[in-house]
Amino acid sequence: MMLTLPGVLGREQLAAARRFIAQGTFVDGRLTAGAAAQRVKRNQEIDRRPTWIAELDGLVMSNLVRHPAYRAAALPLAVATPHYARYTAGMAYGTHLDDPIMSADGAPYRSDIAITLFLSEPHEYEGGELVIDTAYGTQTVKLTAGNGVMYPASRLHRVNAVVSGERLVAVTWVQSMVRDPGQRELLYDLYLARETLLERAPDAPETIRVNQAYINLVRRWSEL
Repeated sequence: MMLTLPGVLGREQLAAARRFIAQGTFVDGRLTAGAAAQRVKRNQEIDRRPTWIAELDGLVMSNLVRHPAYRAAALPLAVATPHYARYTAGMAYGTHLDDPIMSADGAPYRSDIAITLFLSEPHEYEGGELVIDTAYGTQTVKLTAGNGVMYPASRLHRVNAVVSGERLVAVTWVQSMVRDPGQRELLYDLYLARETLLERAPDAPETIRVNQAYINLVRRWSEL
């Protein structure tokens, strides 16, 4: 399931994030890539040594983890510290798969879901589209700054070459309580139906049955 996350960062939060990033030093993005991805990765990532990086992480991640669509669709168990990537003219990230097991502060986690949060407006750069090979065909994504997209990390994806301007994004990965992407999609659809029923007819028999089905499927499919 590919899902857009609208309004992860508001206007003031986005401006603050970009002020932080403007202070940063960027290094070769291949330093954080696996062996296969290093061959096709041509971007830069912010050096995480300055102490203010923690403030930037807090700004970005506190808003992401509170986002209702993220919480309902990802069913997160663990989420990684984000990478802040920059693409300028000529930079791209060829077709690749994300590493299945990653590490955050020495603790391994499974990368079930990838999330890209756009920090540049579409008019600020030409090219640079995120292209994802989904179960429903190839999808091209270039969102307004402050919005994000999440999709299964098991899907082939790439970033088209930037022709001009500067593309800034924050990228992170999630280990879900529900490993299987098909099960997560089914649970999200059921969640949306449940929320509608709870709003419109909270005491109706069908609402009770749908709520019970959702809760018990989460219980059955969750890995903790």
